Amino acid sequence: MATENCKEVEVVEDQEAPLHGDILEAILSHVPLIDLVPASHVSKSWKSAVFSSLHQSATTTNNKLNQWLIVHKQRVRSPYHTTTHAYDPRSHVWIEITPPPSIGHVSILHSSHSTVLYSLSPSSLSFSSDPLHLTWHHAAPPTTWRSDPVVATVGHRVIIAGGGCDFEDNPLAVEIYDVESRTWDRTCGSVPPNLKDSSSSTWLSIATNNTKLFITEKQSGVTHAFEPDTKTWSGPFDLRPDPRICYSVIAFSNDRLILIGSIGDVDGLKGVKMWGVNCDTFECEGPIGEMPLELVAKLKRENFSVCVGGSVVYLYDPEGAEEVISCELGAGGCRWGSVRCAVAIERNRMERLVFTCSTVGIEDVEKAMRWGNRRFRPLRW
Repeated sequence: MATENCKEVEVVEDQEAPLHGDILEAILSHVPLIDLVPASHVSKSWKSAVFSSLHQSATTTNNKLNQWLIVHKQRVRSPYHTTTHAYDPRSHVWIEITPPPSIGHVSILHSSHSTVLYSLSPSSLSFSSDPLHLTWHHAAPPTTWRSDPVVATVGHRVIIAGGGCDFEDNPLAVEIYDVESRTWDRTCGSVPPNLKDSSSSTWLSIATNNTKLFITEKQSGVTHAFEPDTKTWSGPFDLRPDPRICYSVIAFSNDRLILIGSIGDVDGLKGVKMWGVNCDTFECEGPIGEMPLELVAKLKRENFSVCVGGSVVYLYDPEGAEEVISCELGAGGCRWGSVRCAVAIERNRMERLVFTCSTVGIEDVEKAMRWGNRRFRPLRW
């Protein structure tokens, strides 16, 4: 009998203690987001621990980031083969996402104001604005043919502005597509004439909120705002808080309009600063941040591009992008860093890169896995 009791004790001692409570939450707080989806299905207690760890992570400095930088690498010739990779700053891991976005037809991808992925051809307009671009909307093309227009979403509307070819009656025409009614409105005021020589997306930086589209000429800082409800333009406004700015872009970080400017001269890029912008008065506040010089050296060129998701700003050289500069905006100021972009390093001259940035939650990943048939594979570069 004593022997049997001893055996029972040995069996109990050999069993592993179950993970639960604070210990489990602490472990899960370091797990990549894509691995939290299967973890949440282990049991009710694990599901509770997963969501509790996400909530706790959102209140810490090191783990609150869930703004994914998404990079689409596309061949420049038909059939435009595309691959998709994402950087998850929560776990500092690059992820391959397969299959790539399903547009429904073969075409060239473009991105707009960080979150929108779109394709515009003479036969159709396709666009997607959800975090992982699972849902695509398809519409007839705008009446005016454009080679490089501004494409922006404001609420349930898609605005196509400028970029018209010279043979068109009005190359500055503005057309609005209503996603809810699936109709075009072509009775809008044209792009302001002072932007005539720079009305394409190459020369303009745009930002949107729920009510307005903001357009800034990158070289001069001349800014206009367009309100689709009234179909009217306002401005011009001068966004040049520092006379040394030689190039600037705008974006929304959370609900705040920000201006990011290159400080340079004939000898090259000297610095990068960031200001807040009052959307009513268009006065610049700050600067609220300045890029460290060692990161300025990595950026190399003054004409950078940006992608913004939530409180995180990504800056990169559109011609290279081997190194992406990150900036997290918070109450305590700016936290700067850099991310090695192996997708850009490995591309060849027949491939182009298209960047978007999205706030991605566990619900988005689970939806992509379950309904979008997406697969996520962590990469170790």
